[in-house]
Amino acid sequence: MANTYNFNAGPGALPREVLQEAQEELRNYQGIGASILEISHRSRAYESIHHEAQQLIKELMNLSSDYEVLFLHGGASLQFSMVPLNFLTEGKVAGYIHCGTWSGKAWQEAQKIGKTLVLASGEKQRFKQMPELSKMNIPNEMAYVHLTSNETIDGIQCRSFPDTGHVPLVVDMSSDIFSRPLEPSRFSLIYAGAQKNLGPAGVTIVIIHRSLLEHIPENIPDILSYRTQVKHHSLYNTPPVFSVYMLNLVLKWIVNQGGVQRVAIRNQQKADLLYQVLDNSGGFYKGLAYKDSRSVMNVTFRAASSDMENKLLSELEQEGFLGLKGHQAAGHLRASIYNAVPYEHCKALADFLTEFQKRNG
Repeated sequence: MANTYNFNAGPGALPREVLQEAQEELRNYQGIGASILEISHRSRAYESIHHEAQQLIKELMNLSSDYEVLFLHGGASLQFSMVPLNFLTEGKVAGYIHCGTWSGKAWQEAQKIGKTLVLASGEKQRFKQMPELSKMNIPNEMAYVHLTSNETIDGIQCRSFPDTGHVPLVVDMSSDIFSRPLEPSRFSLIYAGAQKNLGPAGVTIVIIHRSLLEHIPENIPDILSYRTQVKHHSLYNTPPVFSVYMLNLVLKWIVNQGGVQRVAIRNQQKADLLYQVLDNSGGFYKGLAYKDSRSVMNVTFRAASSDMENKLLSELEQEGFLGLKGHQAAGHLRASIYNAVPYEHCKALADFLTEFQKRNG
């Protein structure tokens, strides 16, 4: 384990301290005589975890009392459908910013439910650059505007968020939530699968402004209604108990790191370290994303040739570097450096890439 470096894109690395604590508590959670994996979601033990995690999210994001925090099933992919089911009502149009694979999937799902309009697209740049968001024409009667803040496959990230006026802004933050400070009042709904920055797969966080709840129609299934989930405090059905437990441990870890502000500084340091290797390689390595859109979470790059990439990936695997093969849709290489990836692991990768170039450049 000491010589393993986890750069998987998701599920991604978890803090070592969190894994150790979960291991110690696994068989007997806080002396109750049972594992967290086998207790009722109606028990006092779980309800304490559930409400504590909700409160930590509110505190770390500095959310006002106007927001509700939900823990749902289905990953971000279910939210691709759940958002339009709740808000893309008859006579309304939803605006989508198409900046990559995941925003594209969200847009495709919405088209099955109602009318949509692409407000901005990065297709001409082959999704290697975030589209210009400051000059979008957003009609006031739109149901909402949807944006994906970080596209993991091509490694691009939204540096600043658009002002959508009175139109609700809905953002998929699955791969960069809690990686940097945000002004929460700008968002009407945020959703994020936990498996990149906040825990294992199985739980999806939804942060929703209460003003949206009054617009939800009555004719959608209860389990897919945000109103129902808020009314039942995400306990309408059995929640993903273990995933919420792990999420709670990760949230406490973020607090112990000094909060989101301190985590953001370290994340930028990790990203700068790797991008400097790419930029100073004289073309041996080349980043895939435009510099003004580079992700702080997913560093995507290629080597001098496909043969060189295969050799590099083989040597990286032998040295204990995990998850560096890029997504099949984009190929090449990708280092996912989420919150839990230590700076030291990024330094080890940067040193290896530099040394590999010396031997093969």
